[in-house]
Amino acid sequence: MAEKSKKRDAAKKQGEPLPPPPPPRLRAYYRDRVGPKLTEEFSFKNPHQVPRIEKIVLNVGLGEARKNSKLLDTVVEELGAITGQRPVITRAKKAISNFSLREGMPIGVRVTLRGAQMYEFLDRFINVTVPRIRDFRGFPSSSFDGRGNYTVGIKEQMVFQEIDYDKVEKIHGMDITFVTTADRDDVGLALLREMGMPFRGETPVQIG
Repeated sequence: MAEKSKKRDAAKKQGEPLPPPPPPRLRAYYRDRVGPKLTEEFSFKNPHQVPRIEKIVLNVGLGEARKNSKLLDTVVEELGAITGQRPVITRAKKAISNFSLREGMPIGVRVTLRGAQMYEFLDRFINVTVPRIRDFRGFPSSSFDGRGNYTVGIKEQMVFQEIDYDKVEKIHGMDITFVTTADRDDVGLALLREMGMPFRGETPVQIG
């Protein structure tokens, strides 16, 4: 991997066309290992029945963003560093007088990942970020929504190695939702388990 990176850097300096980046290893792993295993486990007859991860959504709610624009800018920068994609600012859809909230006010930041960026983020999340979570004993397997989608809550953004401690405006959490094409929670659970997601009380699948 390092050798390929050096070749790309050398080509860039010399003005040569850059070679295409290597495909995400989890995408190949899904195609070669996960898909066939799920097909056998659930006896799928049609390839379109085999579940896959459709997108990953990271969402940070910022109730005080309406009073602190600097905090909003900082979180946008943080999520951009974590995901490699420009986040969008979420805004209130309607006014709520009890919370001094007007329609259109910024209330959070969100990033939606698909394709190669989604697989790259998932790889880093499982193998780099999760081991940095203090006293981690696995994610609960009960946090599915009934349609095969799974959401985990991260208490602080500091667990991501991309975060610069010196630039942190405020410690905050986020929700990460793994949206799958599965229509049942047990199928969604099996998919994420085989992709290496560490669930509580289970030995994580090791991806070589």
